[in-house]
Amino acid sequence: MRLSSRAVVLMAVAALPLALSACSSGSSTGSGSGSGNGTSAGAKPAKAQDPDAGLFTGTQLKKALAPASAFPSGLTLESDGSADSGGQFLSPAARKTGKPDCTRLETTSWIQVSGYKGGVSFAQNGYANKTEEVDQEIDTFQGTTATEVMKALRSVAAACATYTDTDAHAKVKLTGSATSGLADEAYTMTLTSGYWENGTTLIAARSGNSVVTVLSTAGSDNGAASAKKVTATVLSALKK
Repeated sequence: MRLSSRAVVLMAVAALPLALSACSSGSSTGSGSGSGNGTSAGAKPAKAQDPDAGLFTGTQLKKALAPASAFPSGLTLESDGSADSGGQFLSPAARKTGKPDCTRLETTSWIQVSGYKGGVSFAQNGYANKTEEVDQEIDTFQGTTATEVMKALRSVAAACATYTDTDAHAKVKLTGSATSGLADEAYTMTLTSGYWENGTTLIAARSGNSVVTVLSTAGSDNGAASAKKVTATVLSALKK
């Protein structure tokens, strides 16, 4: 889920076919020998490569989100936090540089702490009760941007090693480490504070052009097991 929803503006782009006309003459006025008539065709212009070609749409990503059975019992779907970008792609946004806002790590759609607003397509939802929550999101990016997002998230662990949260104004400690066995690359961050009843586990995992981000506070292990289960479930669905 996103605390503040991205404005999804879907623009239908009409595909205008390029007409390639061949110019023919009834008789040749050239000085060359041979038949007196022929055709002259203009060179076909090179077709621009579609940067979204082969990428998952939001509709496809929605189907890859982990089902309710992958979440801890006692949590229910937060319907107002479910969203996706539908069947068309969004315009890619430039990365916001500068010091990361560490407090975003405690929110849904925490991928934005990387400086990237999100992908050209996305899907998200979350499950919660009064004390625990588990949120999942998939963002798909053009080109090599997904790799850059992962690199940015790894740098966040160092930049936000300690910070002050927004609610209790308490000191939060962040630890992060590479995580093996999850797709092309994965990184796990754990947030803890002496003022919290339980910590938070964040996992970011890249599968090709898609980045899966999961947040969990469920369980006595700072949400670690539930976060990994949901992440693995989503990654498996993306490979199908």
